[in-house]
Amino acid sequence: MQTINRFLYGPTPEERVRAWQTKLRAESRQLDREMRQLDVATSKARQSVKQLAFKGDVKSARILAREVVRSNKQKDRLSVSKARLGSIGTQLSQQMAMIKVTGSLQKSTEIMKLSNALIKLPQISQTMREMSMEMTKAGIMEEMLEDTLDLDEDEEIEEEADAEVDKVLFELTNGKLGEAGSVATDLPSLQLDDEETERNMEKYREQLNGLLSS
Repeated sequence: MQTINRFLYGPTPEERVRAWQTKLRAESRQLDREMRQLDVATSKARQSVKQLAFKGDVKSARILAREVVRSNKQKDRLSVSKARLGSIGTQLSQQMAMIKVTGSLQKSTEIMKLSNALIKLPQISQTMREMSMEMTKAGIMEEMLEDTLDLDEDEEIEEEADAEVDKVLFELTNGKLGEAGSVATDLPSLQLDDEETERNMEKYREQLNGLLSS
């Protein structure tokens, strides 16, 4: 009988919730992996920034430091998104409890709000769109709101970047670079291989760009 009902009416509400929770956990693990990759790439890039700064190559140091800033912002976004996935999971657990009382899934504006926010994250956008459609059919959500991307985000990052880059350079060079009015002539000069440093800078920059654009 259960098999016939599933064929005629689809999964039960409990089965739907369990399937969604499984997807949420998988996406959360994926975000964890991406944050770890960002940490590794950012750490290497920061070391390269330090080398460039001590060489007095301010221009290259600022270019790479900007990528470090973007990486930090991306990690913040991933961390917030992971928390939102967890919140949806909690809401679904509450739905599971309600099923035992009402026998059906209940509409949730909180789940809809969280899902709308998560759709904007490229890493999990497709999964969240599919899950949102399933939840809409199940009666948990209304039709999804139009996806409004933050089109001015790059401009905002650009506006904040100079100050953030100065802070990064100040921190990495013990205040030698990034201070107001500072110049490279006061920086200690290390005997580093210019070509090797340049190769490292480009390699770490490409790694960060690859992670940030994925």
